[in-house]
Amino acid sequence: MLLDRQLFRVFALSLALFSGMHAFAQNDVEAIYIFAYFKGNGEDGLHLAYSKDGYQWEALKNDTSFLRPELSKDKLMRDPCIIRGADGLFHMVWTISWTDKGIGYASSKDLIHWSDQQYIPVMQGEAKARNCWAPEITYDSGSKTYMIYWATTIQGEFPETQIEADNAYNHRMYYVTTKDFKTYSDTRLLYDPGFNVIDATIAKINDKWIMFLKDETKEPVQKNLKMAHAARLEGPYSAAGKPITEGYWAEGPTLTKVDSTWLLYFDKYTAHQYGALASTNLKDWEEVSEKVRLPKGIRHGTIFKITQKELQNIVRESAPGK
Repeated sequence: MLLDRQLFRVFALSLALFSGMHAFAQNDVEAIYIFAYFKGNGEDGLHLAYSKDGYQWEALKNDTSFLRPELSKDKLMRDPCIIRGADGLFHMVWTISWTDKGIGYASSKDLIHWSDQQYIPVMQGEAKARNCWAPEITYDSGSKTYMIYWATTIQGEFPETQIEADNAYNHRMYYVTTKDFKTYSDTRLLYDPGFNVIDATIAKINDKWIMFLKDETKEPVQKNLKMAHAARLEGPYSAAGKPITEGYWAEGPTLTKVDSTWLLYFDKYTAHQYGALASTNLKDWEEVSEKVRLPKGIRHGTIFKITQKELQNIVRESAPGK
């Protein structure tokens, strides 16, 4: 009888472990990729598309706006970056203007109903700051801290790379940190690679923080994507590597993983189309632009994941008549 009870316990434990593994596998299989992006100049706000395989994308809500911009005199919502926070909320930052010294922030439980839009004056302390472009958020689970980072030109800074072309923009990457999106650290310089840099996005992969960035140099022309790495989210970051894009101008990189393959999406902005690279080791990159399909007119955005249930809720709640 004792042996029977022990066998039953082993069987029950094995069944529980199998059920847990099966549920995890189901949740993993059911993960949906979401692309947050803007169209035009960002006048109508946030657009969302979804994909089940990471390659073929369909616009949600008939490719109309999920959130219209309210901040700044320009009222734009360009370069939306959304992540799911440790608190379960979706946190979004975006470019509010071509010339403002701040960025926009809002949060949501379901990507449909959003908090009030908040203005974060990240460069107000810099009298000669000209802009704040393409902010992104990355979460550090070790320190339980969010880092928000963006590109700014401060007139007179970094004269060694100053030229008159491209409206004399000469960007570097700056950042603040926060734990609650209510109070923020002082603004600090994040990355000076020795050239005009914009559109950084950072992900932790294994034990390194990997930064994808755009070399914005016009003379001699670069306009390509490169990579750098660091042991800490706040750096210091390595020198930028060799270009991973060539033959076209590229910007706005965003990274996701499909099975064992990393996919890097980006805006081929002079060609008015999106591109993608694939890699299994983050060193050797294959051009896969011909394998992806995205909504017409999609511009710089970010990719993240939601569940099948969350997608069903978005489709239901954003249906006509709702």
